[in-house]
Parts: sequence; structure tokens; C-alpha cells
Amino acid sequence: MSILLSADFTFIVQGITGREAVNLTRECLDYGSKIVGGVTPGRKGREVHGVPVFDTVEQAVENHGGPIDGSVVTVPPAFTKDAVLEAIENGIKLIVIVTERIPRRDVAQMVELAELRGARIIGPNCLGLIVPEVCKMGGIGGPAKDAAKAYAPGPVGVMSRSGGMTTEISSSLTAAGLGVSTAVSIGGDAIIGSTYAELMPYFEADEQTRAIVIYTEPGGRMEAQLSEWVAEHDSRLPIVAFMAGKFMDDEEMKGMSFGHAGTIVEGKEDTATEKIARLEAAGIRVVERIDEIPDAVKEKLGAAV
Repeated sequence: MSILLSADFTFIVQGITGREAVNLTRECLDYGSKIVGGVTPGRKGREVHGVPVFDTVEQAVENHGGPIDGSVVTVPPAFTKDAVLEAIENGIKLIVIVTERIPRRDVAQMVELAELRGARIIGPNCLGLIVPEVCKMGGIGGPAKDAAKAYAPGPVGVMSRSGGMTTEISSSLTAAGLGVSTAVSIGGDAIIGSTYAELMPYFEADEQTRAIVIYTEPGGRMEAQLSEWVAEHDSRLPIVAFMAGKFMDDEEMKGMSFGHAGTIVEGKEDTATEKIARLEAAGIRVVERIDEIPDAVKEKLGAAV
């Protein structure tokens, strides 16, 4: 099993004729993902690596002959909202938004409509998600041959604001013989469609997942939300958090920026030290080096057996 993706999962790429999207499409196809169409207005009739291009999402759905599961959105920021709303209104339930620097009001409107229609948004400003040896949706892991090296099937779910750290963490788990159930790059912008806490129910319901690793850094409130969710739902899944940037708590670093757009340090409670204390109070193990992650996970899994 896995979360959100499966071997039969179908998706389109909106903005497929752009340079980044052309490369992303090739990578996903090489990994075995089922891309059933692409959308770029005015480009209907073309193909990208054998994938037919349409002017609208509606045309792509009609050509497919039935519902399409997902969409990877790679269009420029000014047009992202229209692309996402179009996907949602045409029945697409999982939308990965690669684009960054989208106006916050637009993102808020996209997320609100997704909630109303029962859709799930991953991103913006993310690399997508991957189920090792099953499906890859987005640029996560890079070319298929590289993704295959970093992501091996296993019992550990991975969630990270940082796309690069999603792969670094997963690679450390793979090298240690643990492997990954599903890895999700959730996005680094201030407003995103799916937080750690909002994705936890999917991992809870996945029989393959037996532990979770998250990436955390100073700023933002997602870790507090996760801690509350774990306590309220008596989660079965042990969690290990990799904390980057603890040095930002030093006096000489005050006023400096670090990390992602959404991780703004608004007060003492958003510092690395306070975050570590809150996570550990919730039973979440915190490590400060990537090479400490596998042993911490093994200890948690041992305790959970």
C-alpha cells in the first residue's frame, strides 16, 4: 500500500510544453508513472514524449474517457490559480503545484475550493511525491535512475518542506536498509495545501507505513500542529524529526533569515530550541544530523514492536 498514489494512478501535466515540464514529464514516464495528457492552451494536437497535449483539462478528461486522478501544475504564477481551479472543477482530486511565488490570496482561494470539492493540494513550491518502484508525481528524486537509487520500498513515511531534504532523508533510510513507503515534498511557501498534520491520517491508514520522518527548521507552526495531532489521535506511528538550523537560535544570528518562505520566526515559540522541546514533549524524537536518522528510526521501530 501507499498514500495518495498507486500503480494505476493517472495524471496530467498542466503547462506541459514548458522547459521544466518537458523534463519532469520525461522523468515521471521513465519511472513508470501514467501520464495520460498534458495541457497548454493553444497547443492542442502536439505531443510531449508521446503524451498528447490539449487546450483544456476538460479535453484531456474527455480524451481519457473517464476521470483523471491527478495533475502536476507547472504554469507561471500569474496563471496558476486558473489552472488549479480548472483541474478541481474537472474532477481531479490530487493536485501537485510545482510553481513558486504565487500570490498568497490566490493560494488561499485554491485551497478553499479544494476543500469544498474534496480535492487535495500538495505545494505550492514543491517537488511532489513518490511511492518507490510504483509511481512518481513531480520532480522529486530527479531522473528515474537517480530516484531509484534514493528511494527503495520500505516502512518509513517521509514529509519535508524542502524538496532536496526529502530525497536526502529518503536516501539515508534506503542506504540503511529501511526504505520508504511514501515520500512527500509538501512545499516551502507560507501557505500550502497540505501540512504534516493534514497528511498524517493517510499514513495512519497505510499498513505499509510503520514510522514517519519529518524535516523541520526554525519558524512556522506546522510542528506544533503535528504535536497536537499526535496527542489528540493517539497515533500508532513513531516519528523522528530532523532539525536543521538550530544555530539560528544563537544571539549573533538574530535578524538573519534561514530556510523556507513559510518558516518565519515570529517569537520565542518558533525557535529551534522551543520546537525541539515541544516535539520531544509529544514523544517525537529529534535529531540534528542526517546520519542520525536511520538509527533513531530503528530505535523507534524496535520500541513499537
